[in-house]
Amino acid sequence: MSLPIAILFCVITMLGWGSWANTQKLAGKEKWPFELFYWDYAIGVFLFSLLFATLGGAFAMGPGAVRALISGAIFNLANILLVVSIDAAGMSVAFPVGIGLALVIGTVESYLETPKGNPSLLFAGVALIVFAMIMSAASRQTVGKNRVRGLIFSIVAGCIMGLFYPQLMRAIGPGKLTPYVALVFFGAGVLGSNIIVNTIFMKAGRVTYADYFRGTAKLHFIGVLGGCIWMLALCLNVIAANVAGPAISYALGQGATLVAAIWGVFVWREKGTMSYTVLMFIGYATGLILIGAATLD
Repeated sequence: MSLPIAILFCVITMLGWGSWANTQKLAGKEKWPFELFYWDYAIGVFLFSLLFATLGGAFAMGPGAVRALISGAIFNLANILLVVSIDAAGMSVAFPVGIGLALVIGTVESYLETPKGNPSLLFAGVALIVFAMIMSAASRQTVGKNRVRGLIFSIVAGCIMGLFYPQLMRAIGPGKLTPYVALVFFGAGVLGSNIIVNTIFMKAGRVTYADYFRGTAKLHFIGVLGGCIWMLALCLNVIAANVAGPAISYALGQGATLVAAIWGVFVWREKGTMSYTVLMFIGYATGLILIGAATLD
């Protein structure tokens, strides 16, 4: 694969990771609780990992299966906290803060393990992402308790989510798992851990499994679609990492924060202080340009 194709895959990742949450917003408009939406989302992640694995030929096992499972479980915990944040505060708060924080943690950890690209440009881009996160939080400083709750959940989600990608990358490579097999175990980790994690949230929200089976085919389809969109993005990102490097591939993919913020502000009409919102967009856009330029070193 050439570098331009790898960058294209990262851009598709960015669009997918930044857009899947629209399915949650659509389900929310139908009064479908996020806990029930998330079951279909997790199923969609796993089903797409199986579909993607068919492209990889033989299912060759090797060391790394446990790491991939753990990576899926880490992601699942972080992502359901992000879903709670979206439900409480909207996409334009949850993504810039939560995913922005995950970008910083995941990029730094991935670069320390596999240094690739221009570090000055890469970390200057990361610094601008941090600035954009602060602007996003500041733009919502006058909102009520629900937004504060969403902000807290997004921070916790970001701290945890920054750990899943390096863990997944440790499972892939010569003598380990192929990307195709690793992603199946990742999907299994997401779905398997959801039995514990989401059941806790369901009990807290007084939602039952009987409620889930009363959902319409349309509602279930929306959730599965959201999981498939997210997993397609991860699959392309992992393939691109072999060329662009894990740190840059992950950082560009997590430009999803900018995409999600655009959806939140301009489509879902999530309000905030406009001056801070503009600075958030500028910070993210410039940061992503610098991270992309780091691949040219």
